[in-house]
Amino acid sequence: MEASKIILEVQDLVHFYDAGKKPAVDGVSFSVREGETFGLVGESGCGKTTTGRMILKLLDISAGTIRYKGRDIREIRRKKELMDFRREVQIIFQDPYASLNPRMKVKDIIAEGIDNHRLASSRKERDEMIAALLQMVGLSPEHASRYPHEFSGGQRQRIGIARALAPRPRFILCDEPISALDVSIQAQIVNLLKELQEKQGLTCLFIAHDLSMVRYISDRIAVMYRGKLVEAGPADEVYRHPIHPYTRSLISAIPLPDPEFERTRRRIPYIPGSSKGSCSLRPFSGEHFVYCDEEGNFS
Repeated sequence: MEASKIILEVQDLVHFYDAGKKPAVDGVSFSVREGETFGLVGESGCGKTTTGRMILKLLDISAGTIRYKGRDIREIRRKKELMDFRREVQIIFQDPYASLNPRMKVKDIIAEGIDNHRLASSRKERDEMIAALLQMVGLSPEHASRYPHEFSGGQRQRIGIARALAPRPRFILCDEPISALDVSIQAQIVNLLKELQEKQGLTCLFIAHDLSMVRYISDRIAVMYRGKLVEAGPADEVYRHPIHPYTRSLISAIPLPDPEFERTRRRIPYIPGSSKGSCSLRPFSGEHFVYCDEEGNFS
């Protein structure tokens, strides 16, 4: 992989919430290529969101490095540099209602990024940009004068997506953007994100616990368990040929819309291995990596 193709590089990332206790993120390493969607999947509490917050500079890095476009983000301190970073790196939050100010109209919520980064030279241009963003996410320009409580959950998430797109970012972190939505709406939002990613040339880090949905939207996947990456590789390869027992357990728990299959589906319980060697994320084949020791034993 050429260095010029990597937009985000995470190396040996560690974060402690409480000193002396086990780290929430423990030696995580991965890279994200420009223009791709990288999926980070795992159960609740495994450290996915903590990793995302460190990438966004919302949490301090206890150890390790995060490089965005080749630069260590801890070196980004000056106001202008930080503003440029905030413009290029945006987030779509998990809860589409809690992340929107209920006292602000939709047009003002979306325009925060436009105003903060001075992207519009006049009120007219500002309104035109808001209308274009609303149409881009499948809403009507007339919705601009309404408040968040007047919309459904799926519509509120579309507003959140429009807000994230307003500063014209290059990298978007999607922090479980569909987990708070009805199942019938989840596919619509994922399809919208996929369409926008392709049209806008965005790079996305998609965090979720639903491996089947992550597989659908992602080019590559990393599976996280108790603060560590246990498997990583191309999305289809990880899904079809899982190596680590935890990945196999996750995939066995995915329900399918097939009554015959569901009647015979057997979940695979995850039983941690007993490796006594030093484990790390090692190459299995090509870009497929698995967390194990030198002899291939899992911890």
